[in-house]
Amino acid sequence: MALSSPKFKRILLKLSGEALAGTRGYGVDPQVVDYLAEEIQQVLSLGVQVAVVLGGGNIWRGGTAIAAGMDAPQAHYAGMLATIMNALALQESLEHIGVTVRTQSAISVQAVAEPYIRRRAMRHLEKGRVVIFAAGTGNPFMTTDTAAALRAIEIGAEIVLMAKNGVDGVYDSDPRKTATARKYERLNYLDALNRRLAVMDSTALSLCMENGLPIVVFDLGAEQSIVRAVTGEASGTLVNQHETTMVGDQ
Repeated sequence: MALSSPKFKRILLKLSGEALAGTRGYGVDPQVVDYLAEEIQQVLSLGVQVAVVLGGGNIWRGGTAIAAGMDAPQAHYAGMLATIMNALALQESLEHIGVTVRTQSAISVQAVAEPYIRRRAMRHLEKGRVVIFAAGTGNPFMTTDTAAALRAIEIGAEIVLMAKNGVDGVYDSDPRKTATARKYERLNYLDALNRRLAVMDSTALSLCMENGLPIVVFDLGAEQSIVRAVTGEASGTLVNQHETTMVGDQ
């Protein structure tokens, strides 16, 4: 497929940990990670600067551990370590196909990752390196969605690309359970917050709203999904300050 021109110069890609697990439902599926690496390589070939934030739910579910009686901050720190493991897996796949990568961690793990330093991260991006931000924000009670919004704002990303598993955007109800669910073509930040729609957590969404950072929600499983999102061809949902519209509205 001939690649269209990108609409953005610098993006932040948010991937859930579950995305790395593929059909296994847990751990890391090497085929999925290799596919993601190839997609990111194609985005780089368009001249786009790419930063990535990964979740850790394929390895560790902090909420489950807390419900079982684990100290909440400890459970959250364990989740940060899971995101570092995922970051290293993606870094390895990217480097295997010749992509230069730097992983920066919000908690100190000097043997495997750089510390997060904003200006250094921006310099890496300017040099065409992929930067993976690991360990969330480095603080308990903050999700990786919040880390994605925060890092995107800090590095001057033009958009956050929120990759979802099996859902091609934001709907007014769960399309996997409701046949009449309608998809939003464009969604206003406040509408997303007030209607409690599954875009990202409310802290992250508020950060994006306050800083005018748009979000595209798209289906990671679609063909060349990340490339299409970067070129504006993905059939996802754009979340920004404009009026909310549904697909099919005239």
